[in-house]
Amino acid sequence: MSAVGFITRLRALTRKESRQLLRDRSNLLVGLLLPVVLILLFGYGLSFDVKDARIAVVMQNNSQAAREAAMGLTGSSYLSPVWMHDMREAEAAMIAGDIDATLRVPHDFLRQLALGEAHVQLILNGVDSTTASAIEGYVNGALAVPFAKRLQRMGGKSAESGSVVIVQRSWFNEPGESTWFLVPGLVVLILTLIGAFLTSLLVAREWERGTLEAIFVTPVRPLELVLAKLAPYMVIGAIDLGMCLLAARWLFEVPMRGSLPIIIAVSLLYLLVSLSLGLLISALARNQFAASQIALLVSFMPALMLSGFVFDLRNVPVVIRAISQLLPATHFMGLIKTLFMAGDYWPDILRSSAILSIYAAVLITFTCRALRKTMD
Repeated sequence: MSAVGFITRLRALTRKESRQLLRDRSNLLVGLLLPVVLILLFGYGLSFDVKDARIAVVMQNNSQAAREAAMGLTGSSYLSPVWMHDMREAEAAMIAGDIDATLRVPHDFLRQLALGEAHVQLILNGVDSTTASAIEGYVNGALAVPFAKRLQRMGGKSAESGSVVIVQRSWFNEPGESTWFLVPGLVVLILTLIGAFLTSLLVAREWERGTLEAIFVTPVRPLELVLAKLAPYMVIGAIDLGMCLLAARWLFEVPMRGSLPIIIAVSLLYLLVSLSLGLLISALARNQFAASQIALLVSFMPALMLSGFVFDLRNVPVVIRAISQLLPATHFMGLIKTLFMAGDYWPDILRSSAILSIYAAVLITFTCRALRKTMD
């Protein structure tokens, strides 16, 4: 009899919980949508391969042997050589972030080759140390192939059948420390997490408690309400930013080659974007649990996977790359790494700052509309 009662109660409770789950769309969406999002993000977005790495080739020697060496780069699907006239042009492209490495074939290449060992210089963009190491391996392999064929064809008897040695040099990250690459990215993730999650519960909590109704009978305007809610958390975020910068400089010894006021200014601008995004989510969700889940899905997860923090975005499918360009974190990620490791490159600073400013203005505008002074 007790077993029958147990089964009856269990069936009734299971039916009740199932109906409640079907009525609670936020839980249902998290349970069904989150796995799909994670599969797509990790399946399409996560790729540590380096493809079509842009290599500037500066030919200071135009002998047949030198041309054969450089042509070895064209046979690799991982490398995309760009022919440039001189080192000055290549250096400018490297500073602008247009290329990943520079291969320089010196004037005396043929003479060195006749002596048995010719040296070529490979200058790597060390902002991403993982990509730089992969490119170095690809270039070594690409240059070895044509000379192995040449040696085989000439039977090792030609005066030009020597070997090629790559003299490697890294810009922006001379010791090749992965910490120099990761720590600036961690600043982006921390500001994203702190910003979005701090404010994603603000309005939703007041909707649940009913305290927001009292504000609607006051002469307070939506913009005033939004700015008032953002101000305290901007202070908290600024303190967090200060701790991040101190840890980056003195704990992890990451160089700050850009101007410190510019680093602080653009970081605070991105913090404003993150806080505004969280506040908009909170105003639209009106439920703390749903707001926290949405904030995770639209802020932190994309910032982690699609901003260029983990891997080079050029190695992902075109659709994923296009989506990544819609994220504020993607633009701030590239800017903060440039400021830390390369210095003040003003075209990048102005472009990224303008994009972040537009995001901040749009998010604040939509939040004000969501917080209109009429109850639905």
